Amino acid sequence: MSLVDVSNVSPALFILGVVFLLLIFGLLSFGIMRMFGQRFRSGWICIGGAVVSFVLFMWILNRWFL
Repeated sequence: MSLVDVSNVSPALFILGVVFLLLIFGLLSFGIMRMFGQRFRSGWICIGGAVVSFVLFMWILNRWFL
């Protein structure tokens, strides 16, 4: 294994990645927990929100950072 140089990552890209990762995986896990609680409609809404957040994250990355 070797070290990875992350000095070229801008602070804006880092903060954007952290915020969207917390949002996407938070909604995904909350949706799964809702489904275990027999609340399927709100569970699917949370999972759909995670998918929409992922698509928005990819769009922002392609628009501003690539």
